[in-house]
Amino acid sequence: MTINIGIISVRGETYHPTRRLIEAAVQRQARVNVIHPYHLLPALVDGRALLGNDKHSAPFDVILPRQGAEIKTACLPLVAHFEQAGIPVINGLQAILTVRHKYLALQVLAAAGLPVPDTVYLAEAARFEAALEHLPPGPVVVKPISGRQGTGIVCLQPGQSLPAQCEAELDQGRGLLLQTFIAPERRQDVRALVIGGRVAGAMVLTPQAGEFRANFHLGSESRPVTLSAQAARTAVAAAEAVGLEIAGVDLMLLKDNRQLVIEINYAPGFRGLEQATGLDVAGTIIDYALSRSRTEAG
Repeated sequence: MTINIGIISVRGETYHPTRRLIEAAVQRQARVNVIHPYHLLPALVDGRALLGNDKHSAPFDVILPRQGAEIKTACLPLVAHFEQAGIPVINGLQAILTVRHKYLALQVLAAAGLPVPDTVYLAEAARFEAALEHLPPGPVVVKPISGRQGTGIVCLQPGQSLPAQCEAELDQGRGLLLQTFIAPERRQDVRALVIGGRVAGAMVLTPQAGEFRANFHLGSESRPVTLSAQAARTAVAAAEAVGLEIAGVDLMLLKDNRQLVIEINYAPGFRGLEQATGLDVAGTIIDYALSRSRTEAG
């Protein structure tokens, strides 16, 4: 029987992660349908979850939501629909709801005993100076609660005010994260990909000269790395804490041998990881999705 994998994405089949996942699925004799989340009509008819006028169960064997960090609220009912229909969803709605808000994710990670950076959540600009009192003197990093590829992240020197883009986030009621700045020379930035409770691959990202953000899409140098047993355990524990089966876990390994879980992503891009490591990341994701589908079917 051919396994039918549904990939929820607004970006279409040519978007790199989606294209690579399709290629990997075809190699494994599986079928992929790219689902635009706004084009389907989740419905409840006589208490049953249906898609529009479809009177039968959805034809998918497993679902991969891939909207990423900027997933809109309008997409969430479709994820819940597939879960209610009894279809395996990787990753599920509750985990997505947690990690789409960076501070909520940090709260869950800290509650699980995992090391996270000192962070203050700011909801209004008038409380900015008061928020800084909870952090050591020096530069601070300001982050939006949701974002991708390092966008919207700024570093403020002592005495600087919030820039307009940050105030706009607050005006929209989205909030901001304030964190102590750690210079690139005092840290090693690692992206670990966790799939099914194990680290499937990892890379070190080194920011370009004059740039403090370590992100592949910002031109950071990437190279493969084998994580220490401790770092691998932390990455896996972070994914488990927020309920993710597939997760991009951003670790910061400090020169004093401390480690921090900086961020976690439910639909990580993997172009940089495949280029740095030579691993077939797309194939590993598809293999896991197929195994979940067969497990549920069995």
